[in-house]
Amino acid sequence: MLVRYFAAARAAAGFEEEKFDLPGGATVADLLEAVAAMERPEPPSGTPPLPRILSRSSFLLNEVAVRDQATVLGPDDVVDVLPPFAGG
Repeated sequence: MLVRYFAAARAAAGFEEEKFDLPGGATVADLLEAVAAMERPEPPSGTPPLPRILSRSSFLLNEVAVRDQATVLGPDDVVDVLPPFAGG
């Protein structure tokens, strides 16, 4: 599955997207745990670490909002990480 990062999540991850291979039956929660567990370089000054950003983010699964982290993922799914945005 592909994870795409936006805004502060992109800065904290260090890149725009990355692929994960999780076992069949993996859920959004499993994916987020795998994302948070990856070793990453220190984020830019003023950017929270990625696990903290994930705890506050919204997620899209194949461009549809997903609120239930028990949702099962498929190998070709795309999950977007959308941290809270400021402004209007």
